[in-house]
Amino acid sequence: MQIESPPVLSEYLTDRELAAQLDKSHRTIARWRRLREGPPVTRVGRRVLYRRTAVAEWLKSLERGAGE
Repeated sequence: MQIESPPVLSEYLTDRELAAQLDKSHRTIARWRRLREGPPVTRVGRRVLYRRTAVAEWLKSLERGAGE
């Protein structure tokens, strides 16, 4: 009996998937990437991927206290 593991890329999002989750356009995500303002990126050849946990950490880094 073989235990199935999740696909290796299951913990990653494409820029379009990330854009959909953040309710932004994929062009905005690309601009953030160029300006190094968005979440950390992983490149596999020309493919751009975002690790879900890195996106969550990036979102936490954007948190501000009330009144800021």
